[in-house]
Amino acid sequence: MTARLPISALLLGLAAFVSGLSFNIPTSPPSNSSAQLSAAPVGISLEFFAFPEYIQDVPSTLACLQNMKDLTGTWPPMRIGGTTQDRATYNASSAEAVTYTVASTADAPESLTYGPSFISLAATYAGEVIIGLNRRLDNISNTISAALFAKGRVDNLYSIELGNEPNFYVASDPIAQGEPWTAAADEASQVTWQEAVCGNLSTSDLISAGVYFGTSPMSIVGLTAKEGSANDYVKDYCSHNYPQSSGTYNLAALMGHSEIATQIEPYAAEISAAAAKGKPHIFGETNSATDGGGGISPTFGAGLWILDYVMQTLLLGTDALYFHQGTIGNCQYCWWGRYDMGSPYYGAYFATMALANADQIAPLDSQDTPYAAYAIYKSGTPVRALLYNSDYYTATNGTRTSQTYTLSGLYSSSVTAKRLTALYATSRVDQGENPTVAGQTFANGTCAIEGTESVETVIVSAGKATFTLAASEALLVYI
Repeated sequence: MTARLPISALLLGLAAFVSGLSFNIPTSPPSNSSAQLSAAPVGISLEFFAFPEYIQDVPSTLACLQNMKDLTGTWPPMRIGGTTQDRATYNASSAEAVTYTVASTADAPESLTYGPSFISLAATYAGEVIIGLNRRLDNISNTISAALFAKGRVDNLYSIELGNEPNFYVASDPIAQGEPWTAAADEASQVTWQEAVCGNLSTSDLISAGVYFGTSPMSIVGLTAKEGSANDYVKDYCSHNYPQSSGTYNLAALMGHSEIATQIEPYAAEISAAAAKGKPHIFGETNSATDGGGGISPTFGAGLWILDYVMQTLLLGTDALYFHQGTIGNCQYCWWGRYDMGSPYYGAYFATMALANADQIAPLDSQDTPYAAYAIYKSGTPVRALLYNSDYYTATNGTRTSQTYTLSGLYSSSVTAKRLTALYATSRVDQGENPTVAGQTFANGTCAIEGTESVETVIVSAGKATFTLAASEALLVYI
């Protein structure tokens, strides 16, 4: 059942407005629009050692991904990798999917083995899959063995990674053979491994190359300059990005619209370098903050960051983003767990809703204020507008401010809208402060959609309609 409410009824009690904003929606995609969007640009990354557990023992995993698939008709892409892929050895005779020991269930293993059933489990996922394999241990024959099995078994295989974040390799790692691990060393290693793996598989267009954390000292710009003919083996060029680090967490800065634009700007050159080689760019691993996320990452504000970060990186030209899910039970930025949902999932779901079956998006604002507006196009026609007020609001901020957005260029007599909101930017599901998407929530433990959908209706007059967003809120307008 869907409840349709006048927007005025939903705005009682909001604070005084700041000066309003006005945006005209172009009738066709403007010159600063994105390239053609992929069918499911919002994806998921599962830490390598925890992958079987996520799929087999955590019901919310497939249920939450199903929710997103129901919006787009396409399963979100999945990457299986992370730090533990570079600690893992393939054991073709193992009957176990993965084998390791840890002192505590909150720990990640220092070493592990995995068998054919691990790879076969990846083949059961209905969407595209990236599989990360080991390079750090310098056992290329073992990696080739795993890659051969994956290529033959996983019909949904999108690409293979060779190593994870080689920025952090050190001289004592086997791949470095006692020498400092430099950008030049890594570039030569990547090309050699691409040639060896794809040569043994008699294939091309397979490798997610780079897999770099950040843009320095190793970069896609540098790697693409050294690829030469090995570029034929590359499926895409891959970056990892975590905007914040432990000890410097700042939720207001994380979710700020203009701050997001500043943070991602260095990736423009990486994306351009990939495009110059005729390859897409992806963020193969990303999330709000390093070391599992810290206190800011389980919050609604982190979900708002996901929403705006997705839009801005797609405008830069990236093809897809894979949001990382780490150790089960010890993961602040995770979208779900065994018991509680995470507030960030609401932002991921809303981003998927905004982009569902769209072809292009276009920015309507200048990206230098807290207030974002996007036009979303399908078949050359505007179908939705996304509005975001990134002003930071918490229980200690006093009165919640609001902002008005007036959209022009509308042709119907009324439009509808769905709101992403929570009590505060700091709201957490595990603390009893569920966000809502159009009035609905996701059940803990199952990710089932609960509640009655609330759709707002706004009258259009002379081609214009006005909307009000409280601080730390987003609105999706159907036009």
